[in-house]
Amino acid sequence: MISPDSETVVLRPSILGTPVDCPVRWCRSTRARRVSIRIDPRAGEVVVTLPMREPRRAGMALLTTHAAWVMQRLAALAPPVEFIPGAEVMLGGTPHVIRHDTSARGGAFMDGASIVVSGQPEFLARRVKDFMRAEAKRRIIVLAEGHAATLGVKIRAFRMKDTRSRWGSCAPDGTLAFSWRLVMTPDWVLDYVVAHEVAHLRELNHSPRFWAHVESLTPNREAAQDWLRDNGPALLRVG
Repeated sequence: MISPDSETVVLRPSILGTPVDCPVRWCRSTRARRVSIRIDPRAGEVVVTLPMREPRRAGMALLTTHAAWVMQRLAALAPPVEFIPGAEVMLGGTPHVIRHDTSARGGAFMDGASIVVSGQPEFLARRVKDFMRAEAKRRIIVLAEGHAATLGVKIRAFRMKDTRSRWGSCAPDGTLAFSWRLVMTPDWVLDYVVAHEVAHLRELNHSPRFWAHVESLTPNREAAQDWLRDNGPALLRVG
């Protein structure tokens, strides 16, 4: 991929519809075989991917054809949640309020239903994110090691990422990777995602044997999948 560029494009949902400003990010890809569009919920914009030799007007034509769909999907995005004092973020499915306390020590930490952040205001957002990544890793390791013991498998390493489309992954060498944003989900949803990736240490596929391992580790497969489908995009709007 080469560096993308962004702009605001005016779209109409119909011939007589009111023009609306639409944030668009253009990407050219050596792997793309056709023009495609998708919504990036984290950035709150539509991404148009073009093959290297495809003119930008081909992307504009696709945007125009699907203008109503694009505008509907953008309007349906959850509002962004910034890491600022007074903002409410979820931890384990429970709301916590960010509280800035310059007299506190220790970076960021939980205090009841609050996330207390020490230090200067300009460091607050980074400290909240660092805290949430560390808390995600702590919770995930506990769950993963328990599930690994049940299946009799070994985890090589853990990685915390900030992926846009995958909540977790399992590498052939036994390294498990997870989105730190999972720390915001209810405990039973987090448990399912961790169980899913640990089960891949036995079956690096999605065969019936794999799903049997998952269901031996957690009873929440279907409910957790539904929760992530319905609520996952909102997690990408946080921070």
